[in-house]
Parts: sequence; structure tokens; C-alpha cells
Amino acid sequence: MSLSVTVCAAVFGGASAAFVPRPAHRLAVPRGDHPRSTCAACAAALTTWVRAGAPCPCARPPVWTVMAGAVVTGVLAATTGPALMLLVLLPVAMLGILLAVIDLRCLRLPDALVALLGVATVVPLSLGAVVAGDPGRVGRGMLAALLSGAIYLVVALLPGGGLGLGDVKLAAVLGFTLGFVGWEALVAGLVAPHLINGPAALILLLTRRAGRRTGMPLGPALLTGALLAIALT
Repeated sequence: MSLSVTVCAAVFGGASAAFVPRPAHRLAVPRGDHPRSTCAACAAALTTWVRAGAPCPCARPPVWTVMAGAVVTGVLAATTGPALMLLVLLPVAMLGILLAVIDLRCLRLPDALVALLGVATVVPLSLGAVVAGDPGRVGRGMLAALLSGAIYLVVALLPGGGLGLGDVKLAAVLGFTLGFVGWEALVAGLVAPHLINGPAALILLLTRRAGRRTGMPLGPALLTGALLAIALT
């Protein structure tokens, strides 16, 4: 992939991620609650969903969110070959960042956003594969989605599994894309999240910033693991 395409993708990612904080702030609420209509810090009214920069004038600029958007899309552009794959993954990456931010804030992955992520990946990739005469990739992706969802569902049902159904649904959605890329990507995408969350949990325990029963978001690790799997396989 050319340097110009990578740079353009990174600029797109950074600019798009600047719009993530406002919807993330509004949607980071407990399950069953309506989206937030006022700022959690200063109680100022949040009348719109679209705002570049901080979710509210009282908040700090979203430097880390913008950097994450630029890095994620830049990595995808630098490592993804097919043009269709890249065109699909660039906007999908923004949905992934939105889900990650929400999960970090309230340990929840909204079903509507996970479903939107699934539609935004499964539909265009499937259509593209069929048009290109390679429907086998769609079947492999579907099987990978079932396997990923089943594995994470079993873990979620185990006592002390520590997973929510949102994690299971996200794993299934990401499993399709990973399976679409290949079986190696699927295996890497299943293993990587736990290699990411494991050391993070250990550090939090050692520094006493979390206890054994403290919930940890798995969504960001699932998304990061999928990114690494796609980039490295």
C-alpha cells in the first residue's frame, strides 16, 4: 500500500475520531437508561449528537481518541491489500473506537452499535466476495462467526467467566471479518485479546487499582486483537 494512501487514511481516522467523544459520552450509561442529555460533569445540555472535539466545553480535548483513530486507520491502510477490504474497514474502525470508549466508561457494549458494526462489515464484504467470484470466503466468515460466538458464550456462562453477552456478540461480529481474512487471522484474533487484557489486569491488581471482582472491559481488547490479527496475518 502506498504511503499517500496510508497518510490519507490516518488523516481520515484522526478527523473522524474527533467526533466520537460526544456520542460516546451520551451513550455511556447503564443498561436500560436513556442516552445522556446533559454533561455528566457540569450538567450542561447536550442538544446534539454531532460535535467535533470534547463532548462538552468543560472537558479536555480528546487527544488520545484522535490519536487512536489515526493509528488504527493508518495501520489498516498500510497492511490491508484489497481496496474493498480497506473501504469497508475504515468507517467500521470508527464504530469500533466508539464501542471501545463506551465500554471503557461503563462496561457496556450497546446492542444497536454492535449490530450496526455487523451490518457494516458482513453485508459489503459478502457482496464484494460474491461479485468477485469468491463466495467461499463468506461461508468461512459465517463459520468463524459461529465458532467465535460459541466459544465466548461458553466462557460467559462459566461461573466467574467475567464476560457479558455484549462481549459474546462483538466476538461473533469480529469473528466474521477475521474468518473472511483467513483461519490464521481468526486464531490470532481469539488469542490476542486475552494476551492484552491479562497483563493489564495483573498490573491493576498489583497497583491495587482493581480487585479480583472488579469488572474489566473486554471490548477494547477484542477490537485491538482483531486489528492486530488483520494487520499481521
